[in-house]
This record gives sequence, structure tokens and C-alpha cells, in this order.
Amino acid sequence: MTLPIVFHPAYQANLPDGHRFPMRKYGRLAEILAARGLAPNGFVRPEPADADLIAGAHDRTYVEAVLALAVPPPIERAIGLPVEASVVARSCASVGGTLLAARLALIHGLAGSTAGGSHHARRDSGAGFCIFNDVAIAARALQREGTIARALVVDCDVHQGDGTADCLSTSPDLFTLSLHAEKNYPTHKIAGDRDVGLPDGLDDAGYRDALEAHVGPLLDRIRPDLVFYNAGVDPHRDDRLGRLALTDAGLAARDRFVVGEARRRGIPLVAVIGGGYSNDVDALAARHALVFEAMAAAA
Repeated sequence: MTLPIVFHPAYQANLPDGHRFPMRKYGRLAEILAARGLAPNGFVRPEPADADLIAGAHDRTYVEAVLALAVPPPIERAIGLPVEASVVARSCASVGGTLLAARLALIHGLAGSTAGGSHHARRDSGAGFCIFNDVAIAARALQREGTIARALVVDCDVHQGDGTADCLSTSPDLFTLSLHAEKNYPTHKIAGDRDVGLPDGLDDAGYRDALEAHVGPLLDRIRPDLVFYNAGVDPHRDDRLGRLALTDAGLAARDRFVVGEARRRGIPLVAVIGGGYSNDVDALAARHALVFEAMAAAA
């Protein structure tokens, strides 16, 4: 089976020169995946999300302000991105991409989007480079239409998934697991269903121990219809915004483990790329490619 991989050109928005968010990684990731033969039939292109879909997890007033490019300055500052046309188009495409990838995972067993994982976006605001919470929107949409009853979010971004916890707080069958650097952003965390705060400097072996302690047991207890895997690469030792010490090999082993745990239980898994921050965009995009290689090997 060819792994379905979702990509939209709008994933890479326009930012002012010198902006610290590494926007070029999205286009570079698609180039790397194509060069490695992981998309032999091309990428699957999603339809951008509309206001009704997004409002399934976010306050409609906030959604309408974003779409009208009229977000209050304090929220725009918290987001850390200019809320202008190409950035909003990127956010809508990312939501549509995660939902499409989730639908493809339910059909094929595995699928991924080359964006997504905007887990700091809360119900009524954005933050931390996140405008709309694509995973929460997709999970609630699939549950609302009856396609799934239960889902597990396995969030391995180095930052706690506060926005996902907030957006899914009233949906007990949409369970959140966050493994993150405890002392990292956000300072004020919103408790999810299971939060695993990790110590600064944790290495590959220590991280693997944490994964083994939580991922398999939760899959067995919850028996979700779908796993959303946020494969953020910011736990890497060279990441500008991380506090952990994983290597490339450690990230690859992490991805193989999470994908494998879902796969051997016959549970569909959809991956999104989450965070990753480096001035070396080639190295950064190559790290993001690891999860797609893990899925392709398991497909």
C-alpha cells in the first residue's frame, strides 16, 4: 500500500523576512518526501476548512475574527504570527489537511499530513504559532458525524498540548496524552487527560521509557477508533525551543514505536508534524520526514 500523504501549497505561508518561525520547512518537507519516493503517486490535496467546520471546536466569534483578519492585537501577539491572508489560508488548509488525512487513515490504516499539530490554539484564542487547533477540530468533526466514537491524541511535541486539552475538555471520549518538557512553554498549562512532564535534558532511552509506560497501556484501555499522533520534532537536542535531548535516531525510534503500537493493535493512526524550530531548514525538514518513513515501513 502506498502511504497517503496530504499536502497543500498553502501550508507554506508568507512571513516577513527574519521571522523566527521556520515556515520554509513545509515546502522543503514535501520536496524531501517526493525525493525519497514516499509519494510516488503525488500528494493528496485537501479542501481548506470553512467557518462551520472550525467552529466545531472553536468559539465562533474568534473564528469569524480570524477569517475577517480582525483578530485583536493582544491575541495576535500571543499567536506570534501576523494574522494576514496567507497565514489564515495556511491555517484553514492545515485543518482541512488533518481532517482529510484522518479520513484516509480510517480507510487505509495509516496516513499523514505534512502540516498540522497546532496544539496551542484554544477554544477562544490562538497562541504559540497556532491559530486553529486542527487535531481537535478533526476529532470533534469525526465524532459528531458518527464516524468515530473514541480517539486518542498522542502528543509528542516538546510543549504541552494545552489548546487541545481545552478544545476537547467536554469530550471525554476524545482522550489526550501529552509527553512534554515540563519546564517549557506554556507557563500556564491546561490539564489534559494525561500529562507527562519530562525533565530537562532527557535522552533517547529515558524518552523511550516514558513512551512505553503510557502509549500501549492507554491504547489497550481506551481502544480508540483512531489515534491522532502529533510527531513534533522539537524534543531534538538541537531544537531552538526544546529542552530535551533526543537525537535523530531517538526521534526515528519514537515514531516507529508509536506507529507500531497502533498498527499491531489494528488501530488506524493519522500523523501530523507538530513543532520543530531550527535555522537549518534542511535538517529540520528531514526530521519531520521521519514519521512518514516510519508509517511507510509499517504500511
